[in-house]
Amino acid sequence: MAVDTHAEHLAGLDALELVTDRRAGLGARIWARAWPMLTAVALVLVAWQLVVWSGRWPEYVLAGPVATFQDIAAKLGTAEFYQALGTTMRRAITGFALAMAVGLVVGAAVSRIKVLRAAFGALITGLQTMPSIAWFPFAILLFGLTESAITFVVILGAAPSIANGLITGVDYTPPLLLRAGHVLGFRRLQLYRHVILPASLPSFLAGLKQGWAFAWRSLMAGELMVIIAYQASLGEQLAISRELSDSPGLIGTMIVILAIGIAIDLLFEMADNALRRRWGLKST
Repeated sequence: MAVDTHAEHLAGLDALELVTDRRAGLGARIWARAWPMLTAVALVLVAWQLVVWSGRWPEYVLAGPVATFQDIAAKLGTAEFYQALGTTMRRAITGFALAMAVGLVVGAAVSRIKVLRAAFGALITGLQTMPSIAWFPFAILLFGLTESAITFVVILGAAPSIANGLITGVDYTPPLLLRAGHVLGFRRLQLYRHVILPASLPSFLAGLKQGWAFAWRSLMAGELMVIIAYQASLGEQLAISRELSDSPGLIGTMIVILAIGIAIDLLFEMADNALRRRWGLKST
């Protein structure tokens, strides 16, 4: 009986294509992700403690890790800390949501209308590069020492990045997909909904991630400059610790702010990984 070598070769190629990496256990995946971060944290703590031991600054100026984490632990047991955390997160979510809405509308309009692109394209990039702290004197002049001033600057800090992310995604949408959408009868909003937005999701997600970073930085600057009576916030705690020369409290609050930023960044990374898996760009 003759052997069909051509069929055998095809079967071998199919087998190679079907080979997939065995997924490690959940514990192994968590450890593979965690140990580099834990190592980095350990190195930072060791370097921090060595600087404290060097005596370059007195301990009331630069507290050590032990005193700082003791202060964090004490704060976690107080209602004031959670009130401050709740106020800051409420402002962050509200400002970022409004910035996302503004960035989406502006980005969609500018990316598809040539006149708007010519008129406002460079302006959006210019707004993105402008330091958020520079907006606060104007915001305080407009709104006074209120939450509206903080929200205004958070929107101006985040919306340009979100808009630019969408514009970049639209610019890199393959023309073949646009032609396919036209063949299917999609026009304007339908074309955006079913073709352009799905194709631009990676760039749009990157813009959202960068927009969140700008929003978070703008919010912290705002809470330092616009302290509202009877509204505790993380920025207010930073300011109070600075005025009282409370080094453990100051550094501890900074660590909390950093931890929140890292946690949100991990959420964006999870969304990016899910998107890449959906598109077949990531196997595990």
